Amino acid sequence: MTACILRRLRSMAMCLFASVALHPLAALAQSKPSVTVFSGGAPASAIFIGNSFFYFNNGIHSQVLNLIRSAEPTNRFRATMATISGSGIDWHDVEAYFRPNAIGRYSFDANNNVVFNKIDKLFEVAVIMDCSQCPIHPQLSKVFEEYTKSNTAIIRKHGAEPVLFMSWAYADKPEMTAELAEAYVRAGNAHKALVIPAGLAFSRSVGKRPDLNLYAPDKRHPSPAGTYLAAVTIYATLQNKSPVGLKFTAGLDPATAAFLQTVAWETVSEFHQRK
Repeated sequence: MTACILRRLRSMAMCLFASVALHPLAALAQSKPSVTVFSGGAPASAIFIGNSFFYFNNGIHSQVLNLIRSAEPTNRFRATMATISGSGIDWHDVEAYFRPNAIGRYSFDANNNVVFNKIDKLFEVAVIMDCSQCPIHPQLSKVFEEYTKSNTAIIRKHGAEPVLFMSWAYADKPEMTAELAEAYVRAGNAHKALVIPAGLAFSRSVGKRPDLNLYAPDKRHPSPAGTYLAAVTIYATLQNKSPVGLKFTAGLDPATAAFLQTVAWETVSEFHQRK
């Protein structure tokens, strides 16, 4: 009798987990985002400020660049990263990233030549994230709140728009998804900033295809598929366009890339209530 009851309880728990994973936005209680689209239309430039979640797998900025060029080969979108390993939002000197004649002053062309850039506006968007636990950590959540406030103000002072990147739960701690989502949405609403729902996209993907590994062996950092999912979610959010059908796959097989593109667009459309 005891064994029968235990089996039934395990079965009920698995059904509940599957329901949450398959319908992340409906099942995860959270505030609704007040900012649902980038106000200036598709941005022409961006800086990604964060940590190793951004620089794994050749950098999130390079994948976003390739996605945009896949959709529009003549688009001159410009992007860079400012990342510190293991960093929180308070580790970055955001003011310094906007100083003139520094970041973006030159770049490298397809033939590895140095090209000096003439830039009227350094960045239109600054995508910023905290450490993977900080927004929901007992001691560090207040730091997240403090520096989200100060950094969004700095970014706007320099004529750019702040965008918050909602990171994902650890592979073995799915309960982090709802907690991180709530923290980032509340911060976005407090400071009128757009939120990129990458964490919710991870949850949706795991629910639909648990066989597709989005994580590195440490269960925290992204696998190549995880980075690609984050990138197509960024694309869908900032460009306000579906990534479904884009030819850039970051080396993934076309079927896997198509699945992740669809997951990203479903997540962004539902989260931002887009049609």
